[in-house]
Amino acid sequence: MIIPNRVVVSPMDMYSAEDGTVRDFHFVHLGSLAMGGAGLIFSEMTCVSPNGRITPGCAGLYTAEHVMAWARIIDYIHKNSNAKFCMQIGHSGRKGSTRVAWKGMDKPLKEQLNWPLLAPSAIPYSPDNNIPKEMTSNDMNEVEKEFIYAAKLANDAGADMIEIHMAHGYLLSSFLTPVSNKRNDKYGGSLNNRMRFPIRILKAVRNAWPDEKPISVRISATDWLDEGGLNSDDAVKISKSLKKHGCDIVNVSAGQTTPDAKPVYGRMFQVWLSEQVRLESSVPTITAGNITTWDQVNTILAAGRADLVAIGRPHLTNPHFTLQAAAYYGIEQQYWPQPYETGKEQSYRLAQREREEQFAQRLALRPDSHRPDKA
Repeated sequence: MIIPNRVVVSPMDMYSAEDGTVRDFHFVHLGSLAMGGAGLIFSEMTCVSPNGRITPGCAGLYTAEHVMAWARIIDYIHKNSNAKFCMQIGHSGRKGSTRVAWKGMDKPLKEQLNWPLLAPSAIPYSPDNNIPKEMTSNDMNEVEKEFIYAAKLANDAGADMIEIHMAHGYLLSSFLTPVSNKRNDKYGGSLNNRMRFPIRILKAVRNAWPDEKPISVRISATDWLDEGGLNSDDAVKISKSLKKHGCDIVNVSAGQTTPDAKPVYGRMFQVWLSEQVRLESSVPTITAGNITTWDQVNTILAAGRADLVAIGRPHLTNPHFTLQAAAYYGIEQQYWPQPYETGKEQSYRLAQREREEQFAQRLALRPDSHRPDKA
């Protein structure tokens, strides 16, 4: 799969679906982001079953109505941009049956509205969350079928790529980390055992997904714990196994697996994890995390720290991030929607003036700029 540039719109939960069906909000939201020039557009985590949703507002992919709604969005993106579309699929696990973000992130629903939760072990995400059921072999079989079905529906909807969500404490992530996986059978204990069920899902999706279309997997490369959790060396081992079993690129995120995490925030704070995974696992990576400018994007790529750069929140305030970046650098081959052509001409002209002014300011600040022989 060829994408026109290395800017990715991160998967961002919008909590605006109805019974799993994405509506006009998603059509406008994702359509505008695609017209903003990014090379690859991700769906939000699209859940493989009703009980696999995080919140009642989460998107789903388990009915014909869901397929039709996603197909409408994907078709629009393909017709009005040259971006590719990746469908991220996942299961909420022990972090499910919670409120939409603006009503209390990760807070449980009122008791009468709760649905049953599944997890590797019967350990709640926090003392406030409901206790999940420890999964049986029958539960695992059912979840595997749900992922296979969702993958087939994603292809029916026209997705160019698929990503399996194994990060942020959701079901597959909770198998990987010892924080939430306390099983005594072949699915618990060592890292190799904890990887067994997530790898099983990857292999099943790979078999159901067209050979010519890529698969990504998103992981939390660290639990951000001083001890007792996953660390970046574990992420390397996980990524090597993912690559071996059909993953084409690893989307390297971090944390959100336990409320006890102590993340180290800062500018581009997760890029070092992507760099380690990329170099030590020999697998392409997507990086994300407080990346806000096109200079940062180009620096990450030029340094070989990632292959693609995912940007989330900045895209919410500036859907045309990539178009502006192309104008700033004078990249004429960047695709612009035809109705935007007049804006393109002005944008490139103003960007050139901005660059010249910035260069002049930097030159004036150089220590040798006031020497007589530099006049």
